[in-house]
Amino acid sequence: MSNPFTDQSALLAGEALADLSDRDVLTVTGPDRLSWLDSLTSQRLTTLEPHAPAETLLLDPSGRIEHAIRVVDDGETAWLLVDAGRGEPLAAFLQRMRFLLRVEVADRSAEFATVGGFGTAPGDAVVTWRDPWSAVVAGGWQYAPDEPEAVARWDWTESVVPRSMLPDGLVPEDAAEALRIAARRPRAATELDAATIPHELDWLRSAVHLAKGCYRGQETVAKVHNLGHPPRRLVLLHLDGSEGGLPAHGDEVLLGDKSAGRITAAARHYELGPIALAVVKRTTDPGAALTVRTGDGDMAAAQEVIVPVDAGATADVPRLARIR
Repeated sequence: MSNPFTDQSALLAGEALADLSDRDVLTVTGPDRLSWLDSLTSQRLTTLEPHAPAETLLLDPSGRIEHAIRVVDDGETAWLLVDAGRGEPLAAFLQRMRFLLRVEVADRSAEFATVGGFGTAPGDAVVTWRDPWSAVVAGGWQYAPDEPEAVARWDWTESVVPRSMLPDGLVPEDAAEALRIAARRPRAATELDAATIPHELDWLRSAVHLAKGCYRGQETVAKVHNLGHPPRRLVLLHLDGSEGGLPAHGDEVLLGDKSAGRITAAARHYELGPIALAVVKRTTDPGAALTVRTGDGDMAAAQEVIVPVDAGATADVPRLARIR
């Protein structure tokens, strides 16, 4: 059995790759592929250069996130990388939206797998996607008030390889998860629920272009960013590890005796110790000590702000005086 702390260090040093082979891989071909994907999702893709990475979100009409998609185009094919189990429903939606456009959608998950690393790619990689998370992309917006070292060094890549040529010696995905949590990086498989909007997870920084053309859910994105506030916010929790356990996905986060939110992901980090991401109510006091209710008992947690209480309302439009 591998040592998770050793695996994390090896990943960061570019000396190991993580096994992401349970994730799904789609392809879109045809001359209209980028303009079509641009019209459906939150990121500007019409100007995407070959092998340049992008991240985009497919929203429902109310602005809630349905799919988070990592995109890299090789000049002929757009490769769409999504979390495990999300390829089939995404492919089904895209098939319904083809109309008369020159695009072909295929689920290639049975043929191709994904491996992850830091600045490294296996020689047999068909394409490699480099995560844009460590800096705000053009057209994006960052709510987080600071950039900790774990974010700055998040030089994460995901490479697509034929399943028959998966490299040997891959480290478990859990090692990558600990580093992802420290980098405050949201994922569809863990942070999303049926009500999540991009602002709550600071996802405007990498996956939303605020000045692009119309797409489904754009009205909510614009209204919350310019005039409102997201109802919830993502926080990093530093957990009391004295009991030795970790909270599970969905465990309740309490402020006093009242529910404040839920755990989305937790891990033991080789430097930070036990940490977690949680989505809490926007108005939860950032300085307050929280409690995580786990199946083995309560666990104390200290917050580190990712999305501030005052996120949104960037237009700063003054309110009209109320007529009495």
